[in-house]
Amino acid sequence: MLIALSGSTGFIGSQLVPALERDGHDVRRIVRSNPRPGDVRWSPSERRIDAAGLEGVEAVIHLAGENIGQRWTEAVRHRIRESRAVGTRLLASTLAGLERSPRAFISASAIGIYGADRGDEVLDESSEPGDDFLADVGVEWEAATEPAATRGIRVVRTRFGVVLDPAGGMLARILPVFRLGIGGRLGDGRSWMSWVSLTDLIEAMRFILRMPTLAGAVNVTAPNPVRNAEFTATLGLVLRRPTIAVVPAFALRAVYGEMADGTILASQRVLPAKLIEAGYRFEHPQLESALRAELKT
Repeated sequence: MLIALSGSTGFIGSQLVPALERDGHDVRRIVRSNPRPGDVRWSPSERRIDAAGLEGVEAVIHLAGENIGQRWTEAVRHRIRESRAVGTRLLASTLAGLERSPRAFISASAIGIYGADRGDEVLDESSEPGDDFLADVGVEWEAATEPAATRGIRVVRTRFGVVLDPAGGMLARILPVFRLGIGGRLGDGRSWMSWVSLTDLIEAMRFILRMPTLAGAVNVTAPNPVRNAEFTATLGLVLRRPTIAVVPAFALRAVYGEMADGTILASQRVLPAKLIEAGYRFEHPQLESALRAELKT
C-alpha cells in the first residue's frame, strides 16, 4: 500500500517506517520541515497541510504529538492539547475532503484516556474515560478523528501503553539509574503499569493495517500488566542490579509536579481485549521476556 505517516522521526515512527517498508509498502512522510521528495508538508499550528500530497494514499498512520514526559507548565499543557486535538482534526478533515479518501486512518491515542487513578479496576476498550488532564486530552484527541469516520474511512484509535524501548520513552529515562544499582519502586509500588514491548507495538500496528474488521478504540498493551514494584524488581533482575531504593511520591511530585501523578504514579490496569479477540498473538506477553528482548540481555 501507499501509506502516509506523521511522527516518522519519533522513537515509534522511526521503527515503524522501516518495518512497513520491509513489508513492501511505500511510506510517504508527513513532515513540518525539511521535506524530502515525496514528503507531505504540514503545519498544524497554522492549520495548513498539502492535501494534494495525500491523494491516492491508501492508509494514514498519525503518531505526531507533543512529548508528555516533561513538567506540565501552562504552556506545555497547551502544547500537549493543541498538538493532539488540532493536528488530528486537521488531518482527519483533510482526509474526509479528498477525492479518493484512504481506506484506513490509524491515529495514536494513549491509555491516559482512562485516567490516572483507576486503582485495581480492570480496563478494556469499553471502559469509561477518566476525568483528569490526560483523560480530557485523550477524549479530545480521539474525537478529532470523527470527520474521517463520518466520511466512511476505517478509523482506529490505538491507545498505547508504556512502550518498552531503551532508546526512548520511560525506559530510556530510568535505565541509567537502574544500571547504577540505585533504582527501585516508585511511591508505594502498588500502581498498575500497562506496558508493551516496542516489538509488539510495531507488530500490532502491522496487524491492525491488515485487519479491516478492527475499528474504534484498540488498546495496544501487553496482556499482563504488572504493579510498579514487580516492574522495578523484574528490571533489576534482567540488569542483574539491586532494586532496594524507594523513590517516594512526594519527591516525584517535587521534581515533576502534576506530571508525576498523571504518568509516573498513575495506576491503569489495561487489557488489549480487541487485539486478542481479533487474533493477535503477542511475541512478548510477559514482562521479563519483553525486557530481555528489548535490552538484548
